[in-house]
Amino acid sequence: METLWIYLLCALFMCTTLAEEDQKLKFKAASKPVRLFTEEELRKYDGSVEDLPIYMAVKGVVFDVTKGKEFYGKDAPYNAMVGKDSSRAVAKMSLDPDDLTSDTTDLTEEQLQSLDSIFEGTYKTKYPIVGYTASRILNQDGTPNEAFRPEDQPHFQIKDEF
Repeated sequence: METLWIYLLCALFMCTTLAEEDQKLKFKAASKPVRLFTEEELRKYDGSVEDLPIYMAVKGVVFDVTKGKEFYGKDAPYNAMVGKDSSRAVAKMSLDPDDLTSDTTDLTEEQLQSLDSIFEGTYKTKYPIVGYTASRILNQDGTPNEAFRPEDQPHFQIKDEF
């Protein structure tokens, strides 16, 4: 009987611990304030420099994918997707050079749903947000993009210095 209680307590403790870990995975807070990246700045974080983190943007949100170095690092299978916004490639599950872009025009409804699913279920839960691409926030002429709403972006803070 005593063994049964010990087993039940251990099982309860493990379930609680696993549930707590599951909750932690649902939201990865940035360790420092996020920043705005130009395409040129983002290219620096493509995994080619050992001492720099590896960044990848999806839907204009820049994620630190360094902990997935075996997938995104130099010579890794998905390295072509880092250092840029690869929204189209994620939506199409493609590594075709023509798809390594943020342009999601003319994607099918199924591809757009896939993009949203992977964005929410993989990137936002697994990797910290470190910034946004300038194109997500600003139009080509430098005016604010009306589609970007800071109140919908829990990590977005305007800072003078980073």
